[in-house]
Order: sequence, then structure tokens, then C-alpha cells
Amino acid sequence: DRILHLLGYLKKAASLAEQLLDEHGDNLSSVTLVPSSGGVYEITFGESLIYSKKQTQEFPDPDAIV
Repeated sequence: DRILHLLGYLKKAASLAEQLLDEHGDNLSSVTLVPSSGGVYEITFGESLIYSKKQTQEFPDPDAIV
């Protein structure tokens, strides 16, 4: 079950990365996915934390991030 749960995170992260590149690809130098554990799902821009699932306990709304 843990592996399936982690794959769910990966799919959501990859989908959001794809949306960011589709929408803002001309203005982004890269999008990097970094595996972690413990329910951490964070989005940063430079040094700024944009979103933290660990803090909110839920996945971000992609429309709000993109």
C-alpha cells in the first residue's frame, strides 16, 4: 500500500510539473521533482516555499499553483 500511495504522489507531482511547463515554460529554467517521505509535498520557487502539503494536510489545487 505504501508503494501505491507514493506512486499517487508521483503522478500528481508529474502532472503539476507538466502543467507548470505548459503554462510557464518560457519563463522557467527547470522544474525538479525531489523524492521524499513522510507526506511531504512542497512546491518552491527559488528559495520561497509556495505550498506545503505537510502544513495544510491536503494536496494543492493545481489551478491555484499554475
